[in-house]
Amino acid sequence: MKIVYEDDYIAVCRKDAGELSEGETDGCLPYMIARYLEGKGHKSPDVFTVHRLDRETEGLMVYALTSESAAALSEDIREGRFLKEYIAVCHGVLDEPGATLTDLLYYDRRRGKSFVVDRKRAGVKQASLEYEVLSVSDGFSRLKIRLHTGRTHQIRVQLASRRHPLAGDRRYGAPKDGYKNIALLSYRLVFAHPKTGERMEFVADGNNDNK
Repeated sequence: MKIVYEDDYIAVCRKDAGELSEGETDGCLPYMIARYLEGKGHKSPDVFTVHRLDRETEGLMVYALTSESAAALSEDIREGRFLKEYIAVCHGVLDEPGATLTDLLYYDRRRGKSFVVDRKRAGVKQASLEYEVLSVSDGFSRLKIRLHTGRTHQIRVQLASRRHPLAGDRRYGAPKDGYKNIALLSYRLVFAHPKTGERMEFVADGNNDNK
């Protein structure tokens, strides 16, 4: 974990693949951020999780450090005022150079997987994202993805259901491809500062080519 930005209200960090984005034990980002802040003189800091990344996904996250900040950020996420963009590498060449994908998703907690389904029922939620193809090489497509909703495993299952699983994503059907982690990076966050209203923008350095 690397702290990218901090003040009295928020902390922005870059999560590594394998780290948990929520939880209160060693190895979980809220715990690590709290220990980091304690080391800088903060007394028993509170760290609130307002959005999540899959354990296998790396990239930028923002955490609230007060309950008021958590409420403001959570409301912005619900109202679509919080921008999250990703870089992904998937198998194959998509039909369109850019498009919006909309599906109904059901998350099976017992199996730990999401599924695209064809009708509304209990536990089914609509999922939407838009993508742009950045490049195509050696049977892989590199995409920029903007989430409209934040469903569990959303990017992974929406692409896999169209026979374009993310590189390295064995859970959703990717063949052996030389990737040691899932090729998905949370690379850009844009949101209003929960206290000042200032526009905050963070872009991850590097890329997600983890072969």
